[in-house]
Amino acid sequence: MGKKPNRLIYEKSPYLLQHAYNPVDWHPWGNEAFEKAKREDKPVFLSSGYSCCHWCHVMEKESFEDEEVAKLLNSHFVSIKVDREERPDVDHIYMEVCQALTRSGGWPLTIIMTPDKKPFFAGTYFPKASKWGRPGIMDVLNTVQQRWAENRNDLIQASEDIVQLIQDRSEKESEGELSERMLDRAFNQLEEGFDSQYGGFNGAPKFPTPHNLQFLLRYWRLKGNKKALSMVEKTLTAMRKGGIYDHLGYGFARYSTDNKWLVPHFEKMLYDNALLCHAYLEAYQCTGNKDFAQVAEEILAYVMRDMTSPEGGFYSAEDADSEGVEGKFYVFTRNEVLDILGEEAGTIFADFYNITREGNFEHGTSILNYIGHDIESFAAKKSIDSNQLTEILESSRCKLYLYREKRAHPYKDDKILTSWNALMISAFAKAARVLNVSIYAEYADRALQFIKDKLIRDDGRLLARYRDGEAAHLAYLEDYAFLLWALVELYETLYSPTYIKWARNVYDELKRLFEDKDNGGFFYYGSDGEKLLTRPKEIYDGAIPSGNSVAALALLRVAGIMGSGEIEEYAENLLKAFAGQVDKYPKGYTFYLVALEFYLSPQRNIVITGSSDSENIWSMLTAIGQYFLPETTTAFNDISQTEIIAQIMPEVSQYRMIEGLTAAYICENFACQPAITNVEEFAIRLKEIQNKYS
Repeated sequence: MGKKPNRLIYEKSPYLLQHAYNPVDWHPWGNEAFEKAKREDKPVFLSSGYSCCHWCHVMEKESFEDEEVAKLLNSHFVSIKVDREERPDVDHIYMEVCQALTRSGGWPLTIIMTPDKKPFFAGTYFPKASKWGRPGIMDVLNTVQQRWAENRNDLIQASEDIVQLIQDRSEKESEGELSERMLDRAFNQLEEGFDSQYGGFNGAPKFPTPHNLQFLLRYWRLKGNKKALSMVEKTLTAMRKGGIYDHLGYGFARYSTDNKWLVPHFEKMLYDNALLCHAYLEAYQCTGNKDFAQVAEEILAYVMRDMTSPEGGFYSAEDADSEGVEGKFYVFTRNEVLDILGEEAGTIFADFYNITREGNFEHGTSILNYIGHDIESFAAKKSIDSNQLTEILESSRCKLYLYREKRAHPYKDDKILTSWNALMISAFAKAARVLNVSIYAEYADRALQFIKDKLIRDDGRLLARYRDGEAAHLAYLEDYAFLLWALVELYETLYSPTYIKWARNVYDELKRLFEDKDNGGFFYYGSDGEKLLTRPKEIYDGAIPSGNSVAALALLRVAGIMGSGEIEEYAENLLKAFAGQVDKYPKGYTFYLVALEFYLSPQRNIVITGSSDSENIWSMLTAIGQYFLPETTTAFNDISQTEIIAQIMPEVSQYRMIEGLTAAYICENFACQPAITNVEEFAIRLKEIQNKYS
């Protein structure tokens, strides 16, 4: 007889559906579960995670599929499963509880609370039985059940104390001075933690954190600090060589478990690859290193091939595990490689990618990497031409990729998140103009249309998740802020004024739904959202930049494009609202500092006026993407759309063609230079601007 499903079978979340046949009587987050807990006088057991989380899988197999654990939970608790990617508001608050109580966090997140949602116990992964110095979930549940029956007042008092602690700990932003001093201190802190041998910052586990690199590129440009640029080059090169990169199918894993980028946590997240694409594109602009451009192209090739829905939205993630084994899909033995490729090509490929007899991973398998050499040094060592080596490696890669495709694939989380899609839209849009590849702009615009068609309610309210025909969950700050970023990137690639019109609407919605009118900044969830224990404001830039940081930069850019003093002032006040907090530890807020660098840099606006069917127009607009000009905003006064441009960007509409010729105006230091009508002269001027800083 088949297993009987629990309530999660009616959910759309891939993570919740993974637990739909557990013997645990799971509930989704909602009033029904808490009403039941009150009615039956039971504490609530909350487990939060996501579909591609390795240790979530482990805890499910060990505990949530176990009849003994399920019996204990079903008898004495009301159990709730939360997909942290669908309900980041819930996860955020209870993760803060975990970090406050245990000084650590992660997923799976385990919380036990009263029926009125007040937590008194927190942790992450627990084995079924106590081992490795960790308490077992059976011991935890038995102890809590006993104390609930005998000393409930103690648990209730503990929950009250914890709630008070969290409310007191809620980010108390304080205004501060917006100065370069924070930039200098952040650079010094990053430099102190920089790994000069392998790149990246601090020790294992090592996360890519692309916004650290984006900050350093801007710091190099603003200050002329060559060490900042070299730190970025070292990190991006080392990551590309390491096992954190999928050398056969492309794309980056979430982080490296060691300090040299060799052994990844194999799951691939959409947001990591979007942000890393940004970093590699900007590094290419700064250095001209075509290897960086190639990595960006490969990331996008992976997303187009494996992570794009038929309707144009982008899927969320791919699991670390296949057939219940972490990394099994990705690793090879040396004999396997030689059998597939033949002795000669197989030996070259295996030697280049450090695939050895003994292996560098579990059970004699190897993770592909080329740490320790590059094409030129390896070719010299093997006494073969570097071009010939490149051809052998690429031909072999294709054969191994096709072989690997026959393996059981890791699970794909096919939900479509507004926030992560917006990040990937921004990456595709930037790539389109930096690399001058039109298909990238097509993918970006198609995904944006997906959001417009599928993730906006009839009343205009943006939603956070789409899957299997259903859009759900009121969008959070990140959704709106990242969408604003995507709209700016797409505007500066395709120059349709409708993107700026939408961006202006997003600005209005940010203020209406998320604004803290008393202290400044934006709350994490909207005023129309579920009221939780606290209503936090986040500025810390962790694996993903915070919504406040991204909003600040995007609003400054929108203000520059529109010539809006109102939006510029609002963005300035947004930065000021968190300046005191950021100043305490600038290294933790590097995307905020990217916005601050934009604010502090001498502003430059480029307006090009002409007809969209003019070849000169697109030659000029394309030329801009070849240069790293992060303090520059660009607008296009298309004379065929004068009416809508005058409505949305009245200042832009004032710029005129010169004697019927396309004209480019470069305005900086509160003055506009004479119009340029020659494409070559315009490109020379852009190059001069970039070289002035480098």
